[in-house]
Amino acid sequence: MTAASLTNPPSIFMRPPQHLAFMAAPTETARDELDRLVTRYGNCHPGEADVVICLGGDGFMLETLRVILEAGLTTPVYGMNCGSVGFLMNPTDEEDLPYRLAHAQAAVIHPLRMKAVTAHGEAHEALALNDVYLFRQTRQAAKLRIDVDRLVRIPELICDGALLATPAGSTAYNLSAHGPIVPLSGNLLPLTPICPFRPRRWRGALLPSSAHVGFSVLEHDKRPVAAVADSIEIRDVVSVQAWEDRELAVTLLFDPGQTLSERIAAEQFSA
Repeated sequence: MTAASLTNPPSIFMRPPQHLAFMAAPTETARDELDRLVTRYGNCHPGEADVVICLGGDGFMLETLRVILEAGLTTPVYGMNCGSVGFLMNPTDEEDLPYRLAHAQAAVIHPLRMKAVTAHGEAHEALALNDVYLFRQTRQAAKLRIDVDRLVRIPELICDGALLATPAGSTAYNLSAHGPIVPLSGNLLPLTPICPFRPRRWRGALLPSSAHVGFSVLEHDKRPVAAVADSIEIRDVVSVQAWEDRELAVTLLFDPGQTLSERIAAEQFSA
């Protein structure tokens, strides 16, 4: 095996894919790009496509991946950046798109599954490709108890919140909260406090990907807390369970030399 094959894994396609499905964010830039690409390459239903092309930014990519997961599809997704940061996206280039897709390299991501129970006894469930986090709803700090695999690790964390991230999401909110960046192949989940007050010196933990994390909201009547799985927000929660669902996966495609693993690695050396 050559060094090139180690850094550039083989494509998942034997030939350029011909059946493309386009999904666009509700922005003028993405809609204009959608019109041009559909005119040039056609459009089909995601369930019948070889590849789903996501036109937008990282937020719309997460929405698209959740749609793919909830529909039970295994169709790979290739993002074209029509947003701002575009960490999960590729450059927008309309030329010879099937050829680019044929040489794209795959990254497989397993989502986090969140189960939340509210103060009213309502149960909610959601999936997250980036992170599951809890945050205070009022001016008062939240008080959380954190257990890992049913063992209490933090009896009381006074904080703005706490989050559990996927490796792919470790460079997003987790990094802003001073959590560690995790390699895509690391089989680790960062558990990170958000603005912790007590215990003051606790800065989080790296958990095995098999870990089951439980958050209990203490004094929830006085200190209400919300829980979020990517863009799904549940208010007034009293308990949240989160873990990596290994039975589910989505496949993202990236141009050669710009794989998700390389982007995550590069973030560790950026200023």
